[in-house]
Amino acid sequence: MNTVRLGKTGLTVSSTGFGALPIQRVERREAVRIIRAAVDGGITFFDTANAYTDSESKLGEALAGLRDRVVIATKTGARDAATARAHLENSLRQLRTGYIDIVQLHNISALPDPEDRDGAYCALLRAKQEGLVRHIGATSHNLAVAKQAAESGMFETIQFPFSYISSPEDIALAGLCRELDLGFIAMKGLAGGMLTDIPLIFAFRRQYPNVLPIWGIQRMEELQQWLELEENPPELTGEMRERMERDRRELAGEFCRACGYCLPCTAGIDIPTAARMKTLLRRSPWQQYVNPEFYREMHKIDSCVNCGLCASRCPYHLDTPQLLKTMLEDYDRFYQQHIDMI
Repeated sequence: MNTVRLGKTGLTVSSTGFGALPIQRVERREAVRIIRAAVDGGITFFDTANAYTDSESKLGEALAGLRDRVVIATKTGARDAATARAHLENSLRQLRTGYIDIVQLHNISALPDPEDRDGAYCALLRAKQEGLVRHIGATSHNLAVAKQAAESGMFETIQFPFSYISSPEDIALAGLCRELDLGFIAMKGLAGGMLTDIPLIFAFRRQYPNVLPIWGIQRMEELQQWLELEENPPELTGEMRERMERDRRELAGEFCRACGYCLPCTAGIDIPTAARMKTLLRRSPWQQYVNPEFYREMHKIDSCVNCGLCASRCPYHLDTPQLLKTMLEDYDRFYQQHIDMI
């Protein structure tokens, strides 16, 4: 297993990181089996969050007795000190550990005030002094905020979306972190599931040796795929570069990354799925979406009350209600054309 140095943290970890958000959807015994297989395969970095329901507790059970072999990063969405402390204490219990290697302020939309003793950042500083937290990081989906966080000197790691359809400005953030000796943790390497050519995804990332990708893993075969690529890494060929350019033309720009921050929806719409429907129908097996049950799910969009909450929460500033209406129109056309084929 190759390694990545996380900047000034001094932590050297496996160049494949384990994103533990998806194991929320996995039965506990199987989740534990997958996590332990990841450790056996050489993965040493595990990323989770207080908000990921039972992800932390599954990691805690799986990594019991293995703590000295792994680096654990978690997150708190708190903005005040009391809640941040409560989140930290809960994470320590769930993860069954006396310390957490990296605690990240989750999806910040602005820099915290480092002088605000009642703020979450100061709470993490105090926890660091107590030895409960080794390093403090930040995650964001907003490039301007992520850049400010990197340049502020307040954080040791930055987590940000990073894939081969990222803009040049987004990709440059990884270079800035290298210059500042910050760890750069890459989320959304599959662009919310829009990218499916795993060897190409892996080959692209290998161009950036300071970037630590966290791949969301929920199946043993997914884990084995990443481990096999680490064992036999593909070279980025000319034909691969052509495929990248095609995907950039098709997907780059204003599309839903399925981060889920728009949820919950007042009308019960599965926004991350519905907002990507046009692409899902053309880039994945369409039969799973063309059936009466899913038709009803998509038509929950008709019940949208235009509350605006989804748009106000979107870190990519999408006009989500309008996007959903456009996706429904495209879905209905596709449905009528294909329903007789199944």
